[in-house]
Amino acid sequence: MMKRRYLILLLVLALTGCFEEKDEITEVDNPENVGVAFFEALYNERNVKKAAKVCSPKLAKLVLHYQTPQAVARHLFNLSYDKVDIKPDDSGVKLREQFKGSAVITFYFDGYYQDDRIKNVKRLSFVQIGGEWYVDKILKDPF
Repeated sequence: MMKRRYLILLLVLALTGCFEEKDEITEVDNPENVGVAFFEALYNERNVKKAAKVCSPKLAKLVLHYQTPQAVARHLFNLSYDKVDIKPDDSGVKLREQFKGSAVITFYFDGYYQDDRIKNVKRLSFVQIGGEWYVDKILKDPF
């Protein structure tokens, strides 16, 4: 009887390890990747904790305060999507305004909310801490 319990426990642990969700954003060496991963976690994966992990401590506290991705999207970005494609500005003229340890990047959104296509633009300020980039501030709309 005891062997059977250990066998079941071992099997359950093995199976849960196989289906583990990726709950971290690992590409933090480039602010464009961090920004896209932040918005992907928030809008497409609906994972507030994952999005908050690439935020500065002050912004992470604010993001986690809202608890749900819908609340974060509504209150911080005034932007709701069911599914969205996010791209950083790649105009070639000025990909990002980057100074020592900080960057400002524009992101383009193209997606759907309740069968309506919505396009939008958001700007984020990034800060580099210990060689890794973090979302620091949500800037006013550029247009």
